[in-house]
Parts: sequence; structure tokens; C-alpha cells
Amino acid sequence: MNLPAALSDIPDWVNWLAQDADGAWWGYSAEPLQFDQGWYENEVGDRIFIIRTGNNPDWVNSLIKLGKR
Repeated sequence: MNLPAALSDIPDWVNWLAQDADGAWWGYSAEPLQFDQGWYENEVGDRIFIIRTGNNPDWVNSLIKLGKR
């Protein structure tokens, strides 16, 4: 998966990255939950919008757990 350069400049508290079907990339502090067209915080964590790229029909496979930073 080719990640946009903006994904390398995210807050230290972000532990997960995921892209919604509409191309929006989000950073999450806790593992997000999946819904019909994307991801959402699981009510115990925070999220932050990162960048929007093109629509992604394979968004369901975009969830990335970041290593310790």
C-alpha cells in the first residue's frame, strides 16, 4: 500500500491509521471499529483527520497498526 506523505507527520498519540471509502485518512489512539463505509473511534479513544486522497474501493484493508514511536 502506498501511503500519502502526510501520513508520516502525525501526532505521537496516533496508534492506528485507516482510510474510509471516500478517501479520508484518520488517525486513532485506539483500534477503530468498522462501519459500512469506513472506520470510527470505539468510544474509548481519540481520532484526528489526516488527509483526503482518492476514493478507495479497498478501504476495508487500509487499517494499519503503527509500531512504537
